[in-house]
Amino acid sequence: MSSTSSSAFSSVKLPAGLVRQAREAAQPQRRSVAGQIEYWATLGRIAEETGLTVQEAREAIARYDAVARHAESADPVDAIEARFLAAESSGRLADAVRQTVQSNRSKATAARRAA
Repeated sequence: MSSTSSSAFSSVKLPAGLVRQAREAAQPQRRSVAGQIEYWATLGRIAEETGLTVQEAREAIARYDAVARHAESADPVDAIEARFLAAESSGRLADAVRQTVQSNRSKATAARRAA
């Protein structure tokens, strides 16, 4: 797999205890072991970067996932807005997402007028 690919994977060595804990936690959530570790890493990053509690980070991830699943079949501009609403709870990220949504709405309106 190319190292420039956005979906490239890397192997890392992890303590056997952590992998065992991830396997146990992954089963009820229907995640792979790698998916569980990725989920934990995401929780940790959110908590560390935003100051949210782990519970608040879990809720933010769940809202984001629910909105993203719902938005997959929606209008592209609506999907961007839905992702914005899910990301809004993170604070710093919300401003950047808001600017992106506004920019994309302006582009979509301009394209409709031109058509």
